[in-house]
Amino acid sequence: MNVRRLIPTTAVAGAVALGLVTLSACGGSAGSASGGGDGKLDVVASFYPMQFLAERIGGEHVSVTTLTKPGVEPHDLELKPKQIGELGEADYILYLKGIQPAVDDAITQAGVKNTVDAATLTTLEKHGTGAGHAHEGEEHAHEGEEHGHEAEEQGHEEHEGEEAGADPHIWLDPVKYAEVAKGVGASLEKADPDHAADYKKNTAELVKSLDALHAKFETGLKNTATRTFITTHSAFGYLAERYHLDQEGISGMDPESEPSPARIKELQDTAKKEKVSTVFFETLASDKTAKTLAKDTGLKTDVLDPLEGITDKSRGADYIEVMESNLAALEKALGAK
Repeated sequence: MNVRRLIPTTAVAGAVALGLVTLSACGGSAGSASGGGDGKLDVVASFYPMQFLAERIGGEHVSVTTLTKPGVEPHDLELKPKQIGELGEADYILYLKGIQPAVDDAITQAGVKNTVDAATLTTLEKHGTGAGHAHEGEEHAHEGEEHGHEAEEQGHEEHEGEEAGADPHIWLDPVKYAEVAKGVGASLEKADPDHAADYKKNTAELVKSLDALHAKFETGLKNTATRTFITTHSAFGYLAERYHLDQEGISGMDPESEPSPARIKELQDTAKKEKVSTVFFETLASDKTAKTLAKDTGLKTDVLDPLEGITDKSRGADYIEVMESNLAALEKALGAK
């Protein structure tokens, strides 16, 4: 993983697409506008959270291709010009701008009419290495409103390579993800009006499932011994803010970077003060730093999955199941009552 995830979206329009990545197909290749000649809408999703929405909402009427293979760290994905050309033959593209710079650039060049940026379907916010608890009373549904989070970042050391920018990890908040789902459903209705009724029905069912997931998180995390959790990857700012928790990231947005000695000392102090029991790491990045911090501080380790991809190591078969596993891990670590 690298720090390009934090490049402002306006700066990636001219990103150079390098390297060879074979398109990983869930329902076909991205080279056919007809979804392999089966009459289905040929949908290309940038990575798993977008793929899940496309498959659940599109149902039997879509043939979904994902640009990111299972197990591949999505932020590092790069495409050759050949793949960019094939991308232009899709009927519908669903992506999240700011996560994968090379994909952003390729989609701009593809010029597909039905192209949807999930980041435009909800409100993005800024999160630092620590996020959530300071905003317990904040409303989350002000469309188009930018929320300042300078207070969250005070007292936290600037980490090398980390740039200020909107946090793109919106799918880890079930409420925001439901907002995105509604927008995706509406856009599919417009792209394929013949099946609009089915898209509307599928969207409603998915939103109902996400609402139920949100309710589980609210109930499960309402009363806990501590509100603070430490994680290698600062991907959980939206989740922390939604459920009034404090996220403390070891290395900010980039779990591959090495934290400074000052940051390690700060985390050790925080762990002691806030009675933290667990240091979380993820499945697609090294657990070395998390385990070292845990050992030095006498803490346990566990997995908190940022759901950027589903692999054999994932605790669940899809988004809903993995998020439920994340909830169980948080309840245990935080001492839910």
